[in-house]
Amino acid sequence: MRLIVADDAALLREGLAGLLERQGHEVLGRAATAPELEAVVDHAVAHGRLPDVVLTDVRMPPAMAADGLDAAVRIRAEHPRIGIMVLSQYVAPAYASELFDGRSRRAGPEADGAGGLGYLLKERVARIADFIDSLQLVAAGGVVVDPEVAALLVSGGRGALDVLSAREREVLELMARGLSNSQIAEQLVLSAGAVSKHVANVFTKLDLPPGEDNRRVRAVLAYLTDQP
Repeated sequence: MRLIVADDAALLREGLAGLLERQGHEVLGRAATAPELEAVVDHAVAHGRLPDVVLTDVRMPPAMAADGLDAAVRIRAEHPRIGIMVLSQYVAPAYASELFDGRSRRAGPEADGAGGLGYLLKERVARIADFIDSLQLVAAGGVVVDPEVAALLVSGGRGALDVLSAREREVLELMARGLSNSQIAEQLVLSAGAVSKHVANVFTKLDLPPGEDNRRVRAVLAYLTDQP
C-alpha cells in the first residue's frame, strides 16, 4: 500500500510511518497539521502517486479541534479514490458519523471505485496484524469501524435500524467492524447458514435488493449515518 500519515504528535506519526514501512508498505509523506496534510496529498496526486490510504488523527493544528477530520472530509470530496482511515483518542460516534455521511451521499454509481473509510481508536494500532488488515480493507474500498464506536452506535437505537432484530443488529455491528460471514459465525457461535440468513434479512429490511452494488458496504453506511 501507499500511504500518507498525519498526526501532530511526532512520536506517534514517526512510529506509525516506521511500522508501515517495516511491514513493506510505502509512506509517501507525513504531516503534522491539517493544512500540511492536504498539501502533502495534493503534491502526491500532482506527481501521479495517488495514495491508497490517508491515515490521520482527528484533533490536529491549527485549531486543535476536529481539523484532521475536516481535512479528511475535504480530501475525500476532492479525491474519492483515496481511502481514509481516521484515528481517534476518544469514542466519539459523532466524528464517525461525520466522516461516513459524505460516503453515504455518494452511494450511487458515481461512487464506484471509491476508496474505503475507517474509524479506529488509537489503541487498536498496538494490535499490528489487525491494524494492517483494517488498512488493507480500507485500501480495497471497504468500511471499518472501531468495535467500541460500533457498539455505542448500535445501542443507541438509530432510526431506520429499528426494523432490525437484536440479532440482526449484532450481525450488522460485526459487519461494520469488517468481519466476513465466516468470522461473524465464529464470533457469534452460529452456523454459516444462520449468518447468511441474518445478513440477507439485514439487506432486505434496509431496502438493499440483490441488484444493488456493494450491498455490504451500503448496509454498514446506513448503520453509521441513519439519524433518529
